[in-house]
Amino acid sequence: MQRQFPYAIRHALPQDLPGARRLILDTFYREFGYGYVPEWHADVVDLQGHYLEHPRHALLVAVHAEEVVATTALHSTGPAHPPHPRELAERFPSGTTAQLVRVYVRAEHRRHGLARELVRRACAFAAAEGGYQRLYLHTNADVPGAEPFWRSLAEEVHDARPSGEHGPGVATVHFEIPLHRPARTTPPADAHADSWTSGLAGSAGR
Repeated sequence: MQRQFPYAIRHALPQDLPGARRLILDTFYREFGYGYVPEWHADVVDLQGHYLEHPRHALLVAVHAEEVVATTALHSTGPAHPPHPRELAERFPSGTTAQLVRVYVRAEHRRHGLARELVRRACAFAAAEGGYQRLYLHTNADVPGAEPFWRSLAEEVHDARPSGEHGPGVATVHFEIPLHRPARTTPPADAHADSWTSGLAGSAGR
């Protein structure tokens, strides 16, 4: 019999925000080692305003036993120049670019496919939102598992490791995920409350 892993995966509700913020900040401090950086992480201070109250933005969570154990967010701001190269800012302008951020999973809940499923749903949200033309993200390739995970889903557009654009200890690689807009014949299901139970052995867990 296939092993079951019960998680509720949904667009974040107000009651999910403290747990989501705690997970995100834990990742900054315990895994990335550089902690909260205001110019990089302003959205974390006001998750409600940045994601829940913005119709084109999204914060998705995976909840297990009433604890937020994974997050993925999407907003409409493209990469800024500087620190990023000018060609990236021109290719991914704010407003028409959906940027994926905060794709984090607590260590004990990895290897269950949560990150992959959250990203899939964020991509579907971006594709359904008619104003987005591109889906962009960047990652720190020094974080274990991050680079192979994104290479399994996305296409590299710029490797910034030689330039060190984010400073020592942050090996940035930029990616794009193609936006697919399948034709709809029926109205979409309510995407804001969903439970997901699946056994996805072998899927990436970051």
